[in-house]
Amino acid sequence: MDPTTDNAGQTGDPGNARAALEALRAEIAKAVVGQDPAVTGLVVALLCRGHVLLEGVPGVAKTLLVRALASALELDTKRVQFTPDLMPSDVTGSLVYDTRTAEFSFQPGPVFTNLLLADEINRTPPKTQSSLLEAMEERQVTVDGTPRPLPDPFLVAATQNPVEYEGTYPLPEAQLDRFLLKLTIPLPSREDEINVLTRHAEGFNPRDLHAAGVRPVAGPAALEAARSAVAKTAVSPEITAYVVDICRATRESPSLTLGVSPRGATALLATSRAWAWLTGRDYVIPDDVKALALPTLRHRVQLRPEAEMEGVTADSVINAILAHVPVPR
Repeated sequence: MDPTTDNAGQTGDPGNARAALEALRAEIAKAVVGQDPAVTGLVVALLCRGHVLLEGVPGVAKTLLVRALASALELDTKRVQFTPDLMPSDVTGSLVYDTRTAEFSFQPGPVFTNLLLADEINRTPPKTQSSLLEAMEERQVTVDGTPRPLPDPFLVAATQNPVEYEGTYPLPEAQLDRFLLKLTIPLPSREDEINVLTRHAEGFNPRDLHAAGVRPVAGPAALEAARSAVAKTAVSPEITAYVVDICRATRESPSLTLGVSPRGATALLATSRAWAWLTGRDYVIPDDVKALALPTLRHRVQLRPEAEMEGVTADSVINAILAHVPVPR
């Protein structure tokens, strides 16, 4: 492992931990082209102990992104392909009868990992979707009345396709609110797409990250040191009021039927602190709040049907609110 990681793990030095996490971008870029904002969002979620909803059309490397992140952080990862016939026990695990001992033993499901990739989460019925709720919120699963803690760190990265709605089950607002961030994965630019094809022509295999040169540059110890530093990042009363004013403005917007809840305001404050620390400061400024407002809030609001028909989007409403709410000086 990189010496930076070892030093961060042994001394808990926040500076070393920040350097290790900053190295993630270069390491993941060996496998994924042009997705720096998504990489940053996943790191912010890990620092805040949150979960991420990834939205993008098929083929934009959502799965590869999560696998590369797990490799660069030396974390365990598992993938679940959500389908209409998937059962909750297929995610959380179940009791299995052991004929040798004549007893039931618990067989852990794929949720017992550090990074769980829930692929196409909107293709499975609400009962199975809700099986993730306890895991995401309580960081444990309860089987046969016995709570079983999940590993730490634990992050759910769920993907959904924004263009196919037939045969899908949209996530309810209560579950959407459990995701710290909603990251949109765009189609690559022409230059990035040429870069992707050139790599494949040269023999790049997305299933073999080791051969692509992806190496661990940080680990759980560095991540824990970073989390401790983020928790000490100062937030002034003016910044707190700014976050509250933004969230309250969403509840008064004529384009929305549902505004941001107090949980969303807490999430925005947490992600702003993480971003401030990642950029090298130990205090939050208004620009940090603005930088994380869209990914933190876009899935926590609901558009009015008439606004949606007029082409209004959640992002445009939030941007208008950011332009309107007075910025503290």
